[in-house]
Amino acid sequence: MTVGFDEAGRGPLAGPVVAGAVILPPDFPIEILNDSKKLSEKKRLYAEALIKEKAMWGIGIVDHKKIDEINILQASLLAMKLAYEDLQKRFGVSPSNGITDGTFIPDVPFECRAEPKADAKYPCVMAASIIAKVCRDRIMCEYDKLYPEYGYAKHKGYPTPAHKKICRQLGPSPIQRLSFKY
Repeated sequence: MTVGFDEAGRGPLAGPVVAGAVILPPDFPIEILNDSKKLSEKKRLYAEALIKEKAMWGIGIVDHKKIDEINILQASLLAMKLAYEDLQKRFGVSPSNGITDGTFIPDVPFECRAEPKADAKYPCVMAASIIAKVCRDRIMCEYDKLYPEYGYAKHKGYPTPAHKKICRQLGPSPIQRLSFKY
């Protein structure tokens, strides 16, 4: 069994980094998958529901404080490890190997390889990309309710001109990554 890993939220100035870990069944309709950034929100939500219904999956979340403490790369790898642990807890599986998008591998107890652009090549990584992005987007929409002046529902914490401007005007929000420039 191969588990795919990917994260969402390395580039934002605020909020968590979220990782997904997914093992797809052989009969999964992979034609609905793609890199999450290349799918519309509607297609991502449809794919996420199907992944959660038919596949084995886990989510890992590392908050803005931990990102500032250990840096975004280490936080991304920690989120992947947490996603694997969540997958194992939910489904009791031990994958034989894994693949992750990028150039670094998480600390997991099986062989794992990193490959740039894996989220556009391997269905299990595409699926991990999708569940991570949908989860993170939902979190940022919840933060938007708490801090509406920052516009998190629109930009999800990414460094848009509007996000940078409001941070300069109001100062950092309570979920700002203070180690990032804004």
